[in-house]
Amino acid sequence: MNSVHKTVLLNETVDNLNLSKDSIVVDGTFGGGGHSALVCQKFPKATIIAIDQDKGAFKKAESKFEGLKANISFHNTNFREISSVLEKEGIEKVDGIILDLGLSSDQLENSGRGFSFMKDEPLLMTMKENPSPEDVTAEDVVNTWGEENLANIIYGYGEEQFSRRIAKGIVEARGVAPIKTTFELVEVIKKSVPNLYKKGRIHCATKTFQALRIAVNDELGALTEGLTKGVDVLKGGGRMSVISFHSLEDRIVKRFFKEKEQEGIVKIITKKPITGTDLEIKENPRSRSAKLRVIEKI
Repeated sequence: MNSVHKTVLLNETVDNLNLSKDSIVVDGTFGGGGHSALVCQKFPKATIIAIDQDKGAFKKAESKFEGLKANISFHNTNFREISSVLEKEGIEKVDGIILDLGLSSDQLENSGRGFSFMKDEPLLMTMKENPSPEDVTAEDVVNTWGEENLANIIYGYGEEQFSRRIAKGIVEARGVAPIKTTFELVEVIKKSVPNLYKKGRIHCATKTFQALRIAVNDELGALTEGLTKGVDVLKGGGRMSVISFHSLEDRIVKRFFKEKEQEGIVKIITKKPITGTDLEIKENPRSRSAKLRVIEKI
């Protein structure tokens, strides 16, 4: 199956890296391969180190590289492991790093791992294509974590105002029978929130699903570690482009960039984040919440 993912802020992300013909670029969130393919088109002699937790992402994106002279290597891991990936490649410093923190359409629509509340799937929510028994899943979280812990992650990671009611509902429901599928969880959420909330602009399960996904994949921990290691491996004059999709991520990126600028390690290229054009948002509604921030290593 080919990738159906539409890359957000594609040209803006690559153009702001200020690459040259033989640049070394880390695509830390390969996803549908859009950013890497554009780098290959514009800079055929560039070297690309592609990283993704989802092994299937590389296979799905193959068609985008047909006819391109792509000097690209693939690493099935999280971008927080950027240092060890470069060590394996025998590379010390790179010219550009791309981090697109959004969930790809392929994972949302076709993974079968329970990322979407619109499909009835097993409650996994792990970025890994084939999770091992040791890997934490959303099913583990909703069926074994304490009520207070559940409320805290749903509020902290999902910014959900009814987090305590939803956590209470989850604990009561699992006392009757384990919650194993996305639709079972959606029903619990619907029963836990006020009727008026169910008629709101966004689906009442959106924030809880976001929170569980972030918790299962330690996304915020990975982001902080990936940013820190990313700055370390950038050459002087090298740039990092980061696209975030929700306020928690954007806050972490913004704060990290400001701290590093104050330390005299980087300069911020984007004083305000770059957002999608009206045309892009019309063609790809998921780009509405995307924010691109760019720094340059001094």
